[in-house]
Amino acid sequence: MTRRGRLADFWFRSLSRAHRVLLRLSRWHLGAGIVGMPIVELTTTGRRSGRPRAVVLSTPVVDGERIVLVASKGGDDRHPEWYRNLVADPLVELTVDGSRRPMIARTADAAERAELWPRVVAAYRGYEIYQHRTSREIPIVICEPPG
Repeated sequence: MTRRGRLADFWFRSLSRAHRVLLRLSRWHLGAGIVGMPIVELTTTGRRSGRPRAVVLSTPVVDGERIVLVASKGGDDRHPEWYRNLVADPLVELTVDGSRRPMIARTADAAERAELWPRVVAAYRGYEIYQHRTSREIPIVICEPPG
């Protein structure tokens, strides 16, 4: 990995940690939304460590119990670690408005992505810019309650 890539990863991790602290200290009253999108805390199981890994993400689409995440990593050519973790173990936990929920996460199939991508971009135009920055297709993740 390049020095620039390591610096970007450090920046994203640091920002996520700071955001999590703000959410917890304010009991989800401060920082619970960004650019018009709700914020969730996603907890995955580390694919190598087996330990819980948490990250704060925006969610451009919420359909009842179905919550959609975008594995954009700002248009980086690499998938975010949280995405790689949930592919390895789809049993995740989402914290929404301070309430924890067990969920099953999966990558949207082609038809679901075709339906969701315009809604994702309508929520935040930056996702379209991120897609143009990278040669990989940015995955859309659908989180739903188990069962």
